[in-house]
Amino acid sequence: MLVSIIVWLIVGFLAGLLAKAIVPGASEKPSGFWGTAILGIVGAIVGGFIYFMVSGGNRSFSTGLDLMSIVWATVGAIVVVFIERAIAGRRVI
Repeated sequence: MLVSIIVWLIVGFLAGLLAKAIVPGASEKPSGFWGTAILGIVGAIVGGFIYFMVSGGNRSFSTGLDLMSIVWATVGAIVVVFIERAIAGRRVI
């Protein structure tokens, strides 16, 4: 269980870093280690859902510390960044 949590943090942090590097302007908003890790973990959940939908419900995809987990988590994190921007762009304070 503890190993799984550590792997989620590592994959999430890597995915968050990659998403911030890929999306223009995303790195201008500092969020620290935990913010980047949370972005990546939420991205991993979204990316897993996207993979599930694209693959037609293929459940053979295993998560872990591998390249495809990082790729799908990064795709999901990029989607999360764009959703966050769309929501934040409509806010009136």
